[in-house]
Amino acid sequence: MAAGILAILDDVAMLLDDTVVMSKLAAKKAAGLLGDDLAVNAEKATGYHASRELPVIWAITKGSFINKLIILPLAFLLSAYLPWMIIPILLLGGAYLSYEGVEKVVEWITRPAHELPAAAKNMAQAEILQSESSKIKSAVRTDFILSIEIIIISLETVFEQSLAIQIIVVTLIALLAIVAVYGVVALLVRMDDAGLNLIERSLSMQGRLASYTRGIGQLLINALPQVIRALGVIGTIAMLLVGGGMYVHNIAVIHEWLVALPSLAADLLVGLLLGLLLVGLMSLLRKFRLLPASH
Repeated sequence: MAAGILAILDDVAMLLDDTVVMSKLAAKKAAGLLGDDLAVNAEKATGYHASRELPVIWAITKGSFINKLIILPLAFLLSAYLPWMIIPILLLGGAYLSYEGVEKVVEWITRPAHELPAAAKNMAQAEILQSESSKIKSAVRTDFILSIEIIIISLETVFEQSLAIQIIVVTLIALLAIVAVYGVVALLVRMDDAGLNLIERSLSMQGRLASYTRGIGQLLINALPQVIRALGVIGTIAMLLVGGGMYVHNIAVIHEWLVALPSLAADLLVGLLLGLLLVGLMSLLRKFRLLPASH
């Protein structure tokens, strides 16, 4: 009896050791995409009224968690029984991200410079909530695509391992993506509140400490708009890189055509071209009223 228990404990210890090793490898391989995920979702989670930032981020986080609950079992089933479907799914996701990225670029070009973002407009409460709902749905859709890529990359790392290790490692990476990405996003969008708090604290201080504390607080407040703008640009570039990368790394012909280019340049070029093609196609369909007008 004791020997049986010890054998079970030994098996559990070996499983945990293998899980830790493979989790490190999977996290390292998915690290770049987690950075893109952070940039994209940080851009999606900004631009709201200060009082609505955290509720919106929480809503997107819940949507991301549901996405993982849907994708994880499907990924394991596809990997086991229909592995040929994984690449077409990744390509569809790449097309969506490229479309969204180019659509954002077109919006920057065509929107008048003096036009204010939705959060700064004087809108009725119902309009604000409707705008938030639309943006949250868009953010959750984008998270769904990025989640597929993160989970598939993590699954490829542990493909030769036992099913138990696959499930544990990939699930851990998926949860890490949620906590790390949206935890950092929540900190970023509250920079101004942290700055105000430091300025208030400086009032009860004296000398250089008060000056330094007030200066740091003011720096955080002044930096937030610049950070938000930077996140918008970085997030858009990340969408194009990930979207184009799905084609460059999964279609041999495209990879061979662009083999002379640096990897990032090739991914960005394909993302831009694919996005332009899809945006143009969607515009034509709307022009001929085969699709409803975009809002």
